[in-house]
Amino acid sequence: MSGIELTTSQQTILQELVNSYRESDSAVKGEKIADEIGRSAGTIRNQMQSLKALQLVEGVPGPKGGYKPTAKAYDALEIQDIEKAAEVALYHNNEYVEDANVTEINLTSVHHPEKCRAEIYLRGSMAEFEPGDTITAGPTPSSKLQIIGTIDGKDETNNVLVLVIDDMRAPVEEPEH
Repeated sequence: MSGIELTTSQQTILQELVNSYRESDSAVKGEKIADEIGRSAGTIRNQMQSLKALQLVEGVPGPKGGYKPTAKAYDALEIQDIEKAAEVALYHNNEYVEDANVTEINLTSVHHPEKCRAEIYLRGSMAEFEPGDTITAGPTPSSKLQIIGTIDGKDETNNVLVLVIDDMRAPVEEPEH
């Protein structure tokens, strides 16, 4: 635990910065973050000043400039900055999502089979996911578990999709993309 207390707004902005930076591996413009999370560019600039003061972001000057997360940002969001993490596939309405990776799966309410839910933690943008959409996560690297479910809700602050589980299978082999 990093010990840095972030507001919900700061956490949402920092999470989107990390997601966008991982996709592009270059500085992210404040306007892009504003578009992705539905805030004004002015709000993003103001919040970035406080995030810079906390040493969570670096400003990159110039025409290709923007913001980059620091190692401290990953700690504050409790994200492991793994160079080459195992890829866990994600399918959205049966279409492979190339720029997303499942980082964690938590099963909730497993004691009640009719109401079994899963929390799917993602690396990548959450903008395209909506309640009612079908998600397939996996197979996971070691147990080859695959979860198929319907989005019941999403937590963009923590990059989590909440699914009602329709099916779980194991072992499942990784399909070719």
